[in-house]
Amino acid sequence: MPRSLKPLSQQTIVITGASSGIGLEIARRAARAGAKVFLISRNADGLASICDSLRGAGYAADFAAADVGDEAALRAAANQCVARYGRIDSWINSAGVAIYVPLLETPPMEHERLFRTNYWGVVNAARLAVPLLRQGGAFVTVGSVASDLGAPVLGAYAASKHAVKGYIDSLRIELLAAGDPVSVTLIKPSGVGTPLAEHAANHLGVAARVPPPAYGPGVVARAVLHAVQRPRREITVGGVGFLQILAAAHSPGLADRISSLVPALLRDRKRRPSLTNNLGAPGPGGETLSRFEPSRPFSLFTGASLHPGMVFAVAGAILASALALRKTMASQ
Repeated sequence: MPRSLKPLSQQTIVITGASSGIGLEIARRAARAGAKVFLISRNADGLASICDSLRGAGYAADFAAADVGDEAALRAAANQCVARYGRIDSWINSAGVAIYVPLLETPPMEHERLFRTNYWGVVNAARLAVPLLRQGGAFVTVGSVASDLGAPVLGAYAASKHAVKGYIDSLRIELLAAGDPVSVTLIKPSGVGTPLAEHAANHLGVAARVPPPAYGPGVVARAVLHAVQRPRREITVGGVGFLQILAAAHSPGLADRISSLVPALLRDRKRRPSLTNNLGAPGPGGETLSRFEPSRPFSLFTGASLHPGMVFAVAGAILASALALRKTMASQ
């Protein structure tokens, strides 16, 4: 069973996919909370700039450039982190890429490359990180609500996230059976307003969009940083995604018909497709937010799921106030 996890201020945290999007947002928030952060992505220049900025603000940060799909490179990065900070307390998998194209038109080499990052990146990380976390630590993976759903036009992405969920769930059970004190968490965000769509491999002929409505990367980062401090099996980010999963589980036919309308929402016909493609090479770094997609900075559903005690306390206070008001009115 997982032991109690350390507060952020006492942790050394590895974050993959840390040069942009959710990974960068996690890194900045963790550093501000006092954690030592070690950033990994393919973008060496971007990571160097980010770490310079963090260190300039007085935070502890270092990096290594590595492709998570390359186990030897990822191992070298992990060793560099241990040499620098002495240990790893939490490992966060946030590297991910996408392809916008119907499944039967997906180029096989691109499909394989996507799995190399999205799935094998998690497998490689687990093989390296879990032995380092066996004294007690957290292994947190940013998946997607697409782990539980079909996703037309993003079918290869959804398939990789299904594979990640299967791997993470099985890993958790095996570690539990072995008595290893590692907390294994899968984070399942709804659509997130990061540059993912702008940097994806895009075969649509028009600009791609993230599935709406999009939540801000900070909503996901808060869930991730909650999980590295408090053992959680799974966290769904965004009430919209939760409802989608619920519908798919209890009314799959209806959910399929609704999902068949999604491809039109993923196309932005007012913009030309981006010329960047981070499937085979790193994209621009330093951005957490999409330049085109508005995003919600909070999720009441996620906040309630992370802090249920607070919800009950507020509900209790409202009920107590209502009863007191009723009693006062009755006595007048």
